[in-house]
Amino acid sequence: MRALNPTVAGPDPIEVRTYGSAGPTITVLHGGPGAPGSVAALARDLGRDFRVLEPLQRRSGAVPLTVSRHVEDLAAVAPMPAILVGWSWGAMLALSFGARYPDRTAALVLIGCGTYDDASRAEYSLRMEQRLGPEGRSRMRELRDRLLATTDPAELDRLLAEQGRLAAAAQSVDPIEDDEPAGDRLPVDSRGHEETWADVLRLQCEGIEPAIFGAIDAPVLMLHGDQDPHPGRAISNALRGHVSRLEYVALPECGHEPWRERRARQQFFAVLRAWLADKAASGLS
Repeated sequence: MRALNPTVAGPDPIEVRTYGSAGPTITVLHGGPGAPGSVAALARDLGRDFRVLEPLQRRSGAVPLTVSRHVEDLAAVAPMPAILVGWSWGAMLALSFGARYPDRTAALVLIGCGTYDDASRAEYSLRMEQRLGPEGRSRMRELRDRLLATTDPAELDRLLAEQGRLAAAAQSVDPIEDDEPAGDRLPVDSRGHEETWADVLRLQCEGIEPAIFGAIDAPVLMLHGDQDPHPGRAISNALRGHVSRLEYVALPECGHEPWRERRARQQFFAVLRAWLADKAASGLS
């Protein structure tokens, strides 16, 4: 059962979808930036054992989106202490939250975490070029050119969504073709994506992130598919210099969305559920 609840962050609310009714409360953060609903299937599955919150991150509007804006929105809806399970950009948001609110952070799970340096981004780009193949590379270039040439907001969102579907296919190993309920994935936010990612890169360029992650004292689990084009080992090495309690688990035969990978799904959920249950049983220490 899922409910859609408005939750107020100051005068301007964001929405939070909820799943499950028993067990510890965890908050699952979607990717993108600007891809609301992309972790709905993950949240629903975890809802069998936990009470799960799925915040729908703020869309673009009158004020440009920043990492700090997303952190403050999350601070307004996440219970205290927060157990955050973030995927892709959502994993990066979890780290940003943990650094700014260490006293409100109980545990962090990073699934397919994004990059924190130019070398990792270059490696990701190289791997994606190889995965896409000639036809995929051509189509991706065409979509990028059209995104640069278009000003219509609806068309920008449509093009970004198509780009996301193409990237998702290239980042998968053996994906399960699941039937998503209507409304799981919401319209993407191209402008929000651009604004947020620009701020992510600014924070890295200015040396703010990942340096401020040294404030995180909570346990951190990093789950990463060994076939994910995002170079997990390199990303974890960049984080280890700042995150003191980081545990890394590589998932064999797994791409960027472990809960959709036929050969990795069972191990992924087993490790994730056991880790969360252990932290809850030990007082999240």
